[in-house]
Amino acid sequence: MSVLDSIIEGVKEDEARRRIDKARLRELIERAPKARDAIAALSGQSLSVIAEVKRSSPSKGDLSNIPSPSNLAKTYAESGASVVSVLTEERRFKGSLADFQAAREVIEIPMLRKDFIVSEYLIEESRAFGADLILLIVAALDNHQLRDFSDLATGLGMSVLVEVHDEAELERAVSINPRVIGVNARNLKTLEVDQGAFRKLLPLIPNGVLRVAESGMSSKADAQFARNYGADAILVGEALVKASNPAELIKDFLSCESMK
Repeated sequence: MSVLDSIIEGVKEDEARRRIDKARLRELIERAPKARDAIAALSGQSLSVIAEVKRSSPSKGDLSNIPSPSNLAKTYAESGASVVSVLTEERRFKGSLADFQAAREVIEIPMLRKDFIVSEYLIEESRAFGADLILLIVAALDNHQLRDFSDLATGLGMSVLVEVHDEAELERAVSINPRVIGVNARNLKTLEVDQGAFRKLLPLIPNGVLRVAESGMSSKADAQFARNYGADAILVGEALVKASNPAELIKDFLSCESMK
C-alpha cells in the first residue's frame, strides 16, 4: 500500500466516524458564510502566497505545536498571504476541522481546506465549515470523480485547486477545464521533493489557468525558481510553521521578481 493509499484509507474511516445526516449537513451549508473568491485573491499580484497551518507531515513528522491556529492564520493574513490553507487530515498531519474553524473566525481572506477529498460528503462538509477553496488530488481520483467533485464544489460556490504530479495527471486535470492547477513537487510514493517538476510542468499548464507551485518552498530562491517557470502562487506550510518570524518570510516570498 502506497503512502497515498494509506492516508486515503484513514480519511475514509475518519469520515465515517464524523459523518452527520444529510439534512443536518444541508442545514449547515445553508447557514455557512458565502464563499469568498479565492480565484480573485490569487490573481491580485505578481506572486501570491497560500500560507498553510500545518502541524505534522508523513515525511518529517511533527513540525510545530501551533498552540493557536487562529493567531497563526491572522499573522499570515496580516503579512500579505492571499489565501490561508489549513490541513484537516487527522492521522498523518495531525490537523482537524477545529483548526480550520479557529482560523476562519479571525480572518477575512479566502481559506483552503487542505485534505484528501475522496467523497461528495467531504466536499459538502468543507462548505458547511466555511471553506472557500478545496483541493482535489488527481492521483487520488478517477476521471469521473475528478469531474463530478469539481462540479459539486463549484456548484456550492467554492473554487477548486486541482493537484498534479506528472504529465499524465496534468492531462487529466486539463480535461475538466479547471481554473487553478497546482504542481506538487513531492513524489507521493517516495515523499521526496524534486523541484524539477516545476520546470517541467508549470509551463505546460494552459494560459488563463492559475499555476500554483506546491512543496519544497523554504526560501525566496525556491519561490523565485517556481516563479521563473510560470507560478502565479506558491503554497507554503513547513517553512512558515517552523520559521521564527513567518511574517518576514511571507514578505520575502512576496518580493520575488516577475517572470524572466
